[in-house]
Amino acid sequence: MTPEAWDEMLLVGVVARTQGNRGEVVVNATTDFADERFAEGATVWGRPAAGGTTEALRVRSFRMHMGRPAVAFGDAASINEAERFTGWELRVPTSARQTLPAHTYYHYDLVGCVVVTAEGTAVGTVKSVDGEGQVRLVIAAARGDVLVPFTQAFCEVDVAARRIVVRPPDGLLDVNGPWRE
Repeated sequence: MTPEAWDEMLLVGVVARTQGNRGEVVVNATTDFADERFAEGATVWGRPAAGGTTEALRVRSFRMHMGRPAVAFGDAASINEAERFTGWELRVPTSARQTLPAHTYYHYDLVGCVVVTAEGTAVGTVKSVDGEGQVRLVIAAARGDVLVPFTQAFCEVDVAARRIVVRPPDGLLDVNGPWRE
């Protein structure tokens, strides 16, 4: 596997620490599909966050532990054997991307999108997506960040065009302070 292929893969979690003495690790999942990504028999690709050799990791066992996946990979049967995975990023190929319902988006599809008002005024570029439940776009504008609630009532997304048109109520953008040049 080439480094370019690694960078194109979808991040599904980062190994936080070992769990118990039977080779399990706890994963900080970055996927809403942990039950599928870490199902027994599934394969994820892993490597240390700092880089290094990429390995295919077969999931030997999976369970939820205090809201996070507890996973055992391959032949790792002890805490010592599992410890090497601490800090590893876990990824899957983009071909494993799940289809989402209408008006639901992966955060990485939104980051980098150009944001304009319905009138065509450029606001900026989506820098990040914050929150759970009540999600907001963090938009890098000319004079600082602009926060916009990410809701169908305000935002029209065209992922293919990498563009989001916002129709916020009067004054919402100005709550962020002076954001235009």
